[in-house]
Amino acid sequence: MAEQTEGLYAAHEKVYPQGVRGFFRRMKWAILVVAYGVYFLLPYLRWGDRQAVLFDIPGRQFFLFGLRVAPEDIIWLSMLLFIAAVALFFVTSLAGRVFCGYFCFQTLWTDVFLKIEEWVEGGRSRRIRLDKQGLSANKAVRKVTKHVLWLLVALITGITFTLYFRDAPTLWGEYVTGQAPTVAYFTALFLTATTYSMAGWAREQVCTYMCPYARFQGAMFDKDTLIVAYDYNRGERSEGRQPPKKGESYEDRVARGAGDCIDCGYCVKVCPTGIDIREGQQYQCITCGLCIDACNTIMRSQGFPEGLIRYTSENELEGGKTHVLRPKILAYAAILVAAVGVLGYSIATQSLMDLNVYKVRNPNYILEPDGRIKNVYELRVNNKAQEPHRYRVSMTGLPGAEYKVQGGFTEFRIQPGENLTVKAYVWVDPDTMDTSRTHFTFRAQRIDVAAGKEGETREARALFFVPERQL
Repeated sequence: MAEQTEGLYAAHEKVYPQGVRGFFRRMKWAILVVAYGVYFLLPYLRWGDRQAVLFDIPGRQFFLFGLRVAPEDIIWLSMLLFIAAVALFFVTSLAGRVFCGYFCFQTLWTDVFLKIEEWVEGGRSRRIRLDKQGLSANKAVRKVTKHVLWLLVALITGITFTLYFRDAPTLWGEYVTGQAPTVAYFTALFLTATTYSMAGWAREQVCTYMCPYARFQGAMFDKDTLIVAYDYNRGERSEGRQPPKKGESYEDRVARGAGDCIDCGYCVKVCPTGIDIREGQQYQCITCGLCIDACNTIMRSQGFPEGLIRYTSENELEGGKTHVLRPKILAYAAILVAAVGVLGYSIATQSLMDLNVYKVRNPNYILEPDGRIKNVYELRVNNKAQEPHRYRVSMTGLPGAEYKVQGGFTEFRIQPGENLTVKAYVWVDPDTMDTSRTHFTFRAQRIDVAAGKEGETREARALFFVPERQL
């Protein structure tokens, strides 16, 4: 007889989540509506004569309502990523994987795809029966309808993402007429494919196998972290789970040692990842709370106290008390507040102009016929404001020096988000200098301000070179 061996991997079993009503299901729908509203409608919100949120890659600038983010503001992005990481650590240490259960894109889009599937194919038992049936006209129509709706949602999702990178009405017109940039079509189709496959087909497998967060979340948990948990002592008692007996009161059930769990399996049926919460904490759990709604529904129908499955901590399950304000939580909160404060201060006090000076070193200096030394510099004035402004350029720190800007102008008008680069020439009599290198200062000032007010000013230091033999 041939020896039989088990395969290395178990075959995937499709999860058929059942619908449930309750507080956490309503909260998930409310968050989903807000998230979808922001994602799908934000590209159409205007801010003056432009889009409120626009990532202008060709122009190398991002617009977030009244804030313009330029490449030199990359530190803001670094701070934002740091804040997001600390916030994730803080929330996870405090309340487990609530981000996964309520705010993750995978969860939000999977919920909508599951609702479409339920609307087209019916409830959990009907979907199971339909998949087991052979091919028929009814099955074909339902399956095709479901996938068409999935693709439609995925396509709108992909197109909406591209609207953040170009004026939304303009890009829509280009899509319709076939004149949109190739990269826009590619990005929209790529996101359509990934949304359709991840939210429609992969679903819980993304959370279980693909998302790294599921694997390292345990490192941020402790015995005071709030998790969705089954109260084993109350649910099992001495006699274990038992179905209800007709006419038996709750007090009599408790007296004979029967657990509150009637082993209906409703908590397993509603779980989007298909786990049994009664088996203890598992990395697949996304802390969505739907099993709490399911269990509370059964408890109410039986006249039992709610909370057999609830948000709690290991300490509380063991008869202790949950400590919310503990050193780790306070440390995360302090770091988070400090980081947000630093970022907010940096944005609030940002300069709306920049001045950069570059020495032209080929040649490093020029000896003029009259004996004077000339140095050449490149001045770059950057207007970071969202309106055009006028600026005046001047120089200080070199007594007796002659200064001239290319073209003979010292005042310039610069459009919003643009910069102006001009050459500046400086002549110095070497007899007035006692060193081969002397520092001096270029100054740029905004001059189109109200009377009696001083415009913003930026200064940049530079070096003036004189050959040693001239001293």
